[in-house]
Amino acid sequence: MISSDHDGSVELGVASSQATTEVTLSFKDNRFASIVFGQYDQNVARIERRLNVNASVNGNRVVLKGTADACQSAQRVLENLYERACVGQIISLGDVDGAIQEGALQGNLFVNKVDSERTSFGQISTRKKGFVRARNSAQDLYLKSLKQNELVFAEGPAGTGKTWLAVGYAVSCLEQGLVERLVLSRPAVEAGERLGFLPCDMRDKVDPYLRPVYDALFDFMDARTVERGMQTGMIEVAPLAFMRGRTLSNACVLLDEAQNATSMQMKMFLTRLGEGSRMIVTGDPSQTDLPPGQKSGLSEAVSLLTNLEGIGHVKFRDVDVVRHDLVRRIVSAYESKAPEKGQGS
Repeated sequence: MISSDHDGSVELGVASSQATTEVTLSFKDNRFASIVFGQYDQNVARIERRLNVNASVNGNRVVLKGTADACQSAQRVLENLYERACVGQIISLGDVDGAIQEGALQGNLFVNKVDSERTSFGQISTRKKGFVRARNSAQDLYLKSLKQNELVFAEGPAGTGKTWLAVGYAVSCLEQGLVERLVLSRPAVEAGERLGFLPCDMRDKVDPYLRPVYDALFDFMDARTVERGMQTGMIEVAPLAFMRGRTLSNACVLLDEAQNATSMQMKMFLTRLGEGSRMIVTGDPSQTDLPPGQKSGLSEAVSLLTNLEGIGHVKFRDVDVVRHDLVRRIVSAYESKAPEKGQGS
C-alpha cells in the first residue's frame, strides 16, 4: 500500500493485483467533496459508466476499482473536479463529461482563475456568468476560432453548445468594448408546421422564432440590461429577412439555425459584414426545414469559404453533445440511421 499527499488536497492510496487496481482518494474538505460527488453521488455514477470503473463513496473518500488505466483516468477527473469546486465553481453532469474528455486528451480546458490571466483561449468571461470554459476539445477549438477569425462557421447536432457559446462570446465582446452592439438573427422558418395567421405587432410575430436566442442572451446578461440594450439599439434580435441592405459595423453578428437560410439569403447576410465586426454562423445541416429541393445556404457557404483567410470552420459531432447524455445517445442513433437512409434512396 502506498500513500501520499496530492497538492495538499487529496490523500492517495494504491493497491494492485493482476486483475484490477484499487485507488483510494480522500478529499480534505467535506463540502467540496460533496460538490464533486454530486447529489446522490450522480457525478460518481456518471464517471463509473463512462470510464468503466467501480466507485464506492463513503463520506469524503471514494474507492475506485478497475483496470489501471481506467482508475487513473477516474482519479484525474475527480481531482480536476475537486480543484474546480475549491474555487467556487458549480459541478454539473456536463462538467463531468467535459472533465472526462479533458483527462483523455491530457489537456487543460478547465483552468482556474489564476491560470485565466495567462491565457484567453478555451474560455470566455461575462459579468453575470463569470468564467465559462470549454467542456470538450470541440468547444475549445470553437472558442479559439471565435477569437482568431472575423467569420466563423459552426455546424453540428443540437446540444453541442454552438449557439450558447456564440451568444456568450458576443456578450463578452460587448462588455469588453471590442464591439458596440450585438445583432442576433435567425431565419423565420416553420419547423415542419404551419402556424397560419399570427396576430399582434411585428415583434410578437417573430419572437417565437427567436426565443432560443433570447434564452441564451438572458443566460449571460441580466434581463434589465437586455431590455435596456434593446431599447437603445445596443442589442438587436431580428429575423434574417431584416438584414437586407444594411452594413453592420463595429458589431458582433450571429446567424443561428443557418441551415434554414437559402443560398441567396446566406450571401446577403455574409456581405453585411462591416469594419470592426465579427460574424458567427451556426447551424445543423441534418435539421433543414427548407422546402424540398431548396439548397441550404450553410452547406454551400462552408464548401466555398472555409479555406479563405480570416474564416474559421468548426464541425461538432454527436460525441460533443453536452446538453444531456440522453440527447447525445439520441443524436448518435439518428446519425447511425442516416447512412442506411442514404443507401435506400
